[in-house]
Amino acid sequence: MSQTNPDGDRSPGRLLNVLGLAFGLAGSVGGTIGAGILRTPGLVAAQLPSGSWIVAIWLLGGIYALLGASCLAELGAWLPRAGGWYVYAEAAFGQRVARLVGCCDWLAHCIGLGWVATTLGDLLAKPLGCNSSIPAIAVLLLFALVQWWGVRAGGASQELLSFGKALAFLVLVGACFLLPHPIAMANTPPPLASGSPGLLPIVVALQAVITTYDGWASPVYFAEEFNNPSQDLPRSLIGGVIAVMGLYLLINAALLHVLPVADLAEAKLPAAAAAALVLGPQGSSLITAVALLALLGLINTVVMAAPRILFGLSRDGYLPGFVQSVNPGGTPTTALALTVAFSVVLVLAGSFEQLLGIGAFLYVGLPLVGVVALFRLRLMQPDQPRPYSCWGYPLTPLLVGAISVGFLGGSLLSDTRNALWALGLVAATGLLAELSTQLSLQPLPASSRPDAESRDLPDCPGR
Repeated sequence: MSQTNPDGDRSPGRLLNVLGLAFGLAGSVGGTIGAGILRTPGLVAAQLPSGSWIVAIWLLGGIYALLGASCLAELGAWLPRAGGWYVYAEAAFGQRVARLVGCCDWLAHCIGLGWVATTLGDLLAKPLGCNSSIPAIAVLLLFALVQWWGVRAGGASQELLSFGKALAFLVLVGACFLLPHPIAMANTPPPLASGSPGLLPIVVALQAVITTYDGWASPVYFAEEFNNPSQDLPRSLIGGVIAVMGLYLLINAALLHVLPVADLAEAKLPAAAAAALVLGPQGSSLITAVALLALLGLINTVVMAAPRILFGLSRDGYLPGFVQSVNPGGTPTTALALTVAFSVVLVLAGSFEQLLGIGAFLYVGLPLVGVVALFRLRLMQPDQPRPYSCWGYPLTPLLVGAISVGFLGGSLLSDTRNALWALGLVAATGLLAELSTQLSLQPLPASSRPDAESRDLPDCPGR
């Protein structure tokens, strides 16, 4: 593995091979489940006529994520390097595309991190009696301190928070199914009409569901820090999606057990409405606790993952060398500081509506790059041994790619302004990347990189 210590010793300047399957599953769950699941079921129900359609759409979104995880598992097990999507873009398409993908990936992480921190700040501002930016920044700095301590501390906190949020959601599910709740009152609005919805409502509902599943790729950013990446990474990606899918289906089943479809569709925060029905005044406290755990786990994941992108880019020569500095605990400290500092700037800047629209476009665009890279690498290296092979190739990546293209097309039509801003951001990032190349910040050839002797790189023309 690149610049890692296979014995797990605390050697300065090296990532540590100390993560296992438990962390990988926690990273997938923690990177996926946020506060969105508390709200999205209402948005989905507003588009669909019955509970069976609602469950089917959530199942379909989970299958999409599961197939995407299988595609990524092949790439991650074959190229277990820190950095995420840019690693596969470099192998398939060369250095210019790699730099562009890596920078866009890091920006998308920072946008998401700033929004999640701001959302958590909004939850804490009223009870603390302060401006929302204060707790938001405080939480960012707290998790930066945890990560600075080392990868073991970051991994342990991820496992603890992911377990806590899953348990909190299961408590809510159990309360909905097991505790008595009032039967719908006579004046409850009639249920939505049964039957089949049109194509547009299905697409809109599926977009919301896919966005809520986003984050399943989180384990790949730690690929070279796993003890056994060829086995642990595929199991983490696929097992994590299965766990999230099961939890999402349970949550929706619980909400439908308590709320009529029409009420579910009208609720701005369906989970809060369900908790109020079954728990009374204590319901709001439970939902607040669930939301806090979900947001804290997500912040920990992103604060831990995003610096690995900058670390990999720096180590491979795409960014100045000082960015790849790693402390004895295995944390890329300079990259961590840059990530947290930029996210704090976004928190202080305020409004996130446009940034989220831009980020949503990038969140789906990046996996699409991975799917295309998988096809190209299969064509370029048909006989290359792979520790893990994607299910049902080539049909699986074709299906994932088609859905991703459809999602991006739908975003262009339904949110044209933000989609164009996202494309503009990608173009600007590409120009900056090209400028840095002209200013002699040249990527290192694969054979001369510091870690080249300790890992097998595919013999790709793009490299």
